[in-house]
Amino acid sequence: MSETTARVASVPVVAESATARGRRARIALRTVQVLLALFYGIASALPKLIGNSYAVDAFDKIGWGSAGMYTIGALELAGAVALLIPVLQSVAAIALSALMVGAFFVQVVVFGGENAATPLILIVPLALIAWARRGSTRELLKLVRRRV
Repeated sequence: MSETTARVASVPVVAESATARGRRARIALRTVQVLLALFYGIASALPKLIGNSYAVDAFDKIGWGSAGMYTIGALELAGAVALLIPVLQSVAAIALSALMVGAFFVQVVVFGGENAATPLILIVPLALIAWARRGSTRELLKLVRRRV
């Protein structure tokens, strides 16, 4: 076998390996999206939407009362659902990141930084989703422009 033949024969193996890595990366990213959606929907939004006493006390301390609690809970639930809808996933990650920036400042100002790291930690995978799924934002813009 000549050197040229050996190089040509190895090309599909390299391409196949890159394809397998890309597929694994897409699966990993989708898994992160599902886990974040479950977290925002169940662990974060649900206590606010059912009026859990801990959430009620926290929002009373913030000064936003039940209206603020239900609003934030609804926004988190909407973001959780949107993370699972392909055309909305990037926008949802950006919106939830903005919500987490607000949560960080509330944690620092109102609660003395008690749980301030949590929103910052959540921003990291949200930013990754927003960047990796940025093509969905273009698709969403195309859909909106068609409707106008």
